[in-house]
Amino acid sequence: MQSPREILSDIWTSTGGEASALDALTLTGDEPQLPSSFRVAAAAQVGVAATGLAAAEIWKMRSGQAQDVAVDMRHAVVECRSERYLRVDGNPPPPAWDAIAGVYKTRDGFVRLHTNFPHHRDAVCTALNCKPERDEVQAALMQWDGEAFESAANAGGGVVAFMRSHDRWSATPHAKALAGLPLISITKIDEAPPKPWPGGDRPLAGIRVLDLSRVIAGPVAGRTLATHGADVLLISSPNLPAIPWLTIDTGRGKLTSFIELKDEQGRGVLRELLAAADIFSQGYRPRAIAGLGFSPEDAARINPGIIYVTLSAYGAAGPWAERRGFDSLVQTATGFNHAEGQAAGVDGPKELPAQMLDHATGYFMAFGAMKAKARQAREGGSWHVQVSLAQTGRWLWNLGRVADGLNTRDLTGEIVRPFIEEASSGFGALRAVRHSAVLSKTPAFWARPAMPLGSHPPQWPARE
Repeated sequence: MQSPREILSDIWTSTGGEASALDALTLTGDEPQLPSSFRVAAAAQVGVAATGLAAAEIWKMRSGQAQDVAVDMRHAVVECRSERYLRVDGNPPPPAWDAIAGVYKTRDGFVRLHTNFPHHRDAVCTALNCKPERDEVQAALMQWDGEAFESAANAGGGVVAFMRSHDRWSATPHAKALAGLPLISITKIDEAPPKPWPGGDRPLAGIRVLDLSRVIAGPVAGRTLATHGADVLLISSPNLPAIPWLTIDTGRGKLTSFIELKDEQGRGVLRELLAAADIFSQGYRPRAIAGLGFSPEDAARINPGIIYVTLSAYGAAGPWAERRGFDSLVQTATGFNHAEGQAAGVDGPKELPAQMLDHATGYFMAFGAMKAKARQAREGGSWHVQVSLAQTGRWLWNLGRVADGLNTRDLTGEIVRPFIEEASSGFGALRAVRHSAVLSKTPAFWARPAMPLGSHPPQWPARE
């Protein structure tokens, strides 16, 4: 199997990076770190290290100064479970899942339901014609074949995955479509002059990022850009559901504003922000964001030279390109839960010990955004970065398996404490995982506290 350094080298050079840049990188730690048959710790370290190298590359472009980058594997994998270790005024996270979320049997296998948002729960109960109670949901699902219910629920606005083996997933038309796509796609979509770097003493100082994302992957990308000095403005709506604990954990370093994109006034405000932005990062489905007037092509017209970052669940090609999804569902649909269950000797699905598709994809989003921004500064153009949970899953699968990895002890308590920092916030006193990439000249940190959604006006702070 490839070492983490070799894995990172492939990603770095495939996106145009010079292999010599890795000479400044130190990777410490050994696999495995978490109980899994998959290389989740290597994936965590590689994702974080990619962003650290990209930030160092940008600093060298801006200042002429090279610097060293170091990432410890254990710290990185702890950061990829940061939501578990967050404490607010000493209190641990509340229960993470809705009452009917989770795994159920069908006539021919298992399905996983994601019902943390009320409209997703309602869509499932409508498809099943039952009350939102576990016993009723299970009884109703025994009248269905798994794939048939998956299709029906998703068509009705639900978020459901049928558990497949990896072989069964690989035989689907969608998996075959993804096989031809890169892990991280960075493409030039229009001409524009290079934009000069603003002033500042950090790699992304003065870089303006619009963050239109929720839950984990997209917000992790914004949090990562903020830790290197970007001005990240998280856009939400008071009418959109959110998961408060994730909002706190991934909101560190960000400004946050409410804009209602369903009305023209709100869209006008977003257009004004976009016109002065550097990076537009979003997790809407393609037709939804285009319908609001903010497709990649729209953004490039509004702001020539924009870096547009697209996150999707299942990728940009194939019949599932428009399908909603979350990490836990992509794990289920693409073979991870089946394979992990088999490795553990259980009859049914077993989850990975971290939301690794989410977290790794978040780092790949931030990495792609920085690499595209560096290219824009050198050669101009507007650029589109595309990543997906499913494509990250395909990458993780191809890293190989860890023999007896499930016998590894989990990381808890005293083992995690060295990676925790304390900070104030708009929610109370936080104890949270600090960023795991250590840069020798521009240390990573969050200059802004996590704040409740909508705490700031929809405007950019002044640049130096």
